[in-house]
Amino acid sequence: MGTEPIFARRSIRKFTKQVVPIDFINEMINAARMAPSAKNRQPWRFIVFGGERKAEFENRMERGLLREKTEPILPRSHFGVPDAKNTLKIMTEAPLLIVIVNSNGKSPFVAIDCDDRITEICDSLSIGAAVQNMLLTAESLGLGTLWIANTCFAYTELTEFLKTDGQLIGAVAVGYADEAPPSRFRKSIEDLVEYRI
Repeated sequence: MGTEPIFARRSIRKFTKQVVPIDFINEMINAARMAPSAKNRQPWRFIVFGGERKAEFENRMERGLLREKTEPILPRSHFGVPDAKNTLKIMTEAPLLIVIVNSNGKSPFVAIDCDDRITEICDSLSIGAAVQNMLLTAESLGLGTLWIANTCFAYTELTEFLKTDGQLIGAVAVGYADEAPPSRFRKSIEDLVEYRI
């Protein structure tokens, strides 16, 4: 694969209606499962939604965003709700949605001890590696993706719908891109690295 998909990948917010082959989704998930994970826990679980089931997921998210207006679960992050509404619109246009759950995780609204917090951090890093593998594989297959974290605003509604005790991490919208966004600003290597060698 080389580094080409890394530099070519973009966050896609406009999708065509073209059907995504399930074989491509399986390739993405196969790449995800090969990611490194802390203590080889492999804490990821992927739920693929399309059609009416995807619409049900999106309806639950919409309910959560409406509830967030009057009964916020994330009051200090309320400024992000308009962006979450835009994300929901993008989700509805994408043919498929891959929801990511930390099978070892607990709700962020439940207190955990320091040992469990370290495990959660390590599992989150592992899941991030898995999602990156998915995104880069999608890019190499000619698919567009959007990595979504705005599911947090509808956390309760979505986990009830998913019937999971695991921790909802987010979702990836998948389809064929109907746009070609330019590369966005990235900090220079000099601004990011401090060598102590």
